[in-house]
Amino acid sequence: MSEAPLVSIENLTISLPGNDGGRLFPVRDVSLSIGAGEIVGLAGESGSGKTITALSLLGLLPPGGRMSGHIRFGGQDLLTLPPRAIADVRGRDIAMVFQDPMTALHPMLSIEKQLTEHLRHHRGIDARAARTRAIELLELVRIPDAARALKRYPHQFSGGMRQRIAIAIALCCEPQLLIADEPTTALDVTVQAGILRLLQQLRGELGLSVLLITHDMGVMSALSDRVVIMYAGRVVETGTRTDVLQHPRHPYTHSLLGALPHEHGDDMLLQPMRGTPPSIGALPPGCPFHPRCDWAEARCRDIEPGLHAVEPNRAIACVVDPLVGVPA
Repeated sequence: MSEAPLVSIENLTISLPGNDGGRLFPVRDVSLSIGAGEIVGLAGESGSGKTITALSLLGLLPPGGRMSGHIRFGGQDLLTLPPRAIADVRGRDIAMVFQDPMTALHPMLSIEKQLTEHLRHHRGIDARAARTRAIELLELVRIPDAARALKRYPHQFSGGMRQRIAIAIALCCEPQLLIADEPTTALDVTVQAGILRLLQQLRGELGLSVLLITHDMGVMSALSDRVVIMYAGRVVETGTRTDVLQHPRHPYTHSLLGALPHEHGDDMLLQPMRGTPPSIGALPPGCPFHPRCDWAEARCRDIEPGLHAVEPNRAIACVVDPLVGVPA
């Protein structure tokens, strides 16, 4: 019998108030799981619902946001917990690293203040113990001269060092799950590689589970064990990294990968995806991807397919499934 996942999201739907008094649905009937020590990549274009899905794990929705479904973590359904209990989970058991460390870190507070306040709030330890732990955390994320670094402020560090500090703050209370929302977007390629190596090392050293949110399929390929692809608020493909990225089955996944630079003789070619993602307030009928899909059929305008298994540990939401055996 397989071990139960650390996190199990089942039929999650999120609605937000619209300008006309109605409701908008940025996330619709999403299901995914994250195992202990597993890195799951959540990919899709901007507006696909990736970040708000992750924020639901922390109970952080915009004003008026509502959720239905189940988010099971540590033997409890997070959607049934009162706000005070969710606040205890947030930062202690589930932590998040945002894409821009300069806005995630407080510019007027020292690194020591930002690390130790978090520790003292969740762990109830004294100032000396908190400072000792803060130094250990900075060393864990490979910040040189950690004791001296505590006295400095965010603007005194490079972008890559700030992101490492943000990761240290997220790890303060030894969370079981780290949500990394586009953690390398604001960084150059060399620094980006260092952050990815760090996350991989932390997974090995701490047994950390990671939900990696990105639109960068290269980052996804470098780090994820499994991949979940979202479009227009729904999961459209899921499977192992190798299966999804090397042999995509959903037309949207195929188009995402085709839009990456790839070699053709001496040239680097792009296959741009036509059109733009639909607004959550104006989804087309049927499959939301059909106006952009090269394989769409007449029935795609009428049927919005649900996610269904096509192989062991592999599922897509497509009624055509034209890509069996087609390389990425």
